Amino acid sequence: MGLKEMKDAYVSKMDAQLSEWGAKLKEMKAKAEKAAAQGKMDYQQQLQKARAQEKHEQARKKLDEIKAASEERWEALKSGFEGAWNELKKSVDSTKIP
Repeated sequence: MGLKEMKDAYVSKMDAQLSEWGAKLKEMKAKAEKAAAQGKMDYQQQLQKARAQEKHEQARKKLDEIKAASEERWEALKSGFEGAWNELKKSVDSTKIP
């Protein structure tokens, strides 16, 4: 598999996961907005604590940089993306809203 194919496969996989997490974050936000007054405060505090949306945007930006990078440069950008990725994963996993 050449560099272009490796890059394309990586970007595709990460893009799909970011989309899935984005949908999960939207669902959590919608639940927070629908909750009763006290519950809403609890949900919003949980979302703020995790700062998940901000981390999602950071990861999306890093992935966009990888998409725009040349085949030779994308692997160098990959480590920065994976750092943002791991932070987002922790936030999404720790934000539990029923």
